[in-house]
Amino acid sequence: RYLRTLYLGLQSRWQAEHRRRHFYWRMMFESADISMLRLLEAFLKSAPQLVLQLSIMVQQNSIEPLQGLSASASLVSLAWMIASYQKVLRDSREDKMPMSYKGAVVQILWHLFTIAARAIAFALFASVFQLYFGIFIVTHWCIMTFWIIQGETDFCMSKWEEIIYNMVVGIIYIFCWFNVKEGRSRYRMCIYYIITLSENAALTILWFLYYDRKTTSDFDALILVCVVSSSFALGIFFMFIYYCLLHPNGPIFSHRSVGCIFRQRPPPVPGSPVEAVTSPPRSLPRTTGGEREGAPGERDSCVPVFQVRPCAPPAPAARAPRTEGPVIRIDLPRKKYPAWDAHFIDRRLRKTILALEYASPTTPRLQYRTPGAPQEVLEYETTV
Repeated sequence: RYLRTLYLGLQSRWQAEHRRRHFYWRMMFESADISMLRLLEAFLKSAPQLVLQLSIMVQQNSIEPLQGLSASASLVSLAWMIASYQKVLRDSREDKMPMSYKGAVVQILWHLFTIAARAIAFALFASVFQLYFGIFIVTHWCIMTFWIIQGETDFCMSKWEEIIYNMVVGIIYIFCWFNVKEGRSRYRMCIYYIITLSENAALTILWFLYYDRKTTSDFDALILVCVVSSSFALGIFFMFIYYCLLHPNGPIFSHRSVGCIFRQRPPPVPGSPVEAVTSPPRSLPRTTGGEREGAPGERDSCVPVFQVRPCAPPAPAARAPRTEGPVIRIDLPRKKYPAWDAHFIDRRLRKTILALEYASPTTPRLQYRTPGAPQEVLEYETTV
């Protein structure tokens, strides 16, 4: 994947002007996939390693230079990967505003301090209650996994793949917040951080009541408790800084926040022709070349990615029954969405087509809203 990303990046530099953007966006999609895999790898590898190292340091009441360097690298990698994934994902989607580098830095600090508080609380509790710590981790992971499944994420192609993906994301939820669903997430985030704060406080208090007085002085124990609380408070502070000042969509916690959720259906564009597809397409292509140029400000718009509108009202009894079959209208110009959304549209189209084919004797037709003449399809990315 790295080699393919480098190849696409070089092609975006070497190709002619009308092909550069084509390879550039393909490189961005590959980079988003790589960031997702690196994120999962970091939390499956670096996070448990960080807790183990901190627990050993607490038990020995000493920190060796190599231990401290390794633990610091693990902590920074976790915070870096979350911020990096969020930035790359936004950069690879035209329906999302890009994240600034200031926002990425503040997001790194947000996750750095919250993960640090979480890992230290885990290490303190595990240094005294090894068995109960394992029970706590498994219980928390199960609760978070069921919570994610209940949220009905739509990332994989099958139900069981989606459950496995939710189980892996549940491991991330052991350490920090990670948004896996489109839409407003402030309430889910508030619930998660309230749970996390309660768990951190309970784990730290239990350690403070039962820690070994022979190896750790009361002053050192009090310092560790202050480190956990202050680190979590700093993380929440940087989270508010990000959402109040540096979020790409503007201040989220104000009444003027801008989202991509329509209260009402946007009015149709007058005079826009409709391209009809008489049979289900075998693939949903990605935008290529100048098609991504669009009109100024197109990236800022929040047109729904996929929308199935009701068919025309049934004909009066005096008319002959319709024979053309149902119509699926996609309120989006064809090829105006990146590969990440193409996967989403692909699954929804396939489910809708199968349902309509089962209920209707004729194959449904697909219609895309196109601002101009249909263009030739140059590349296929996903299959229906």
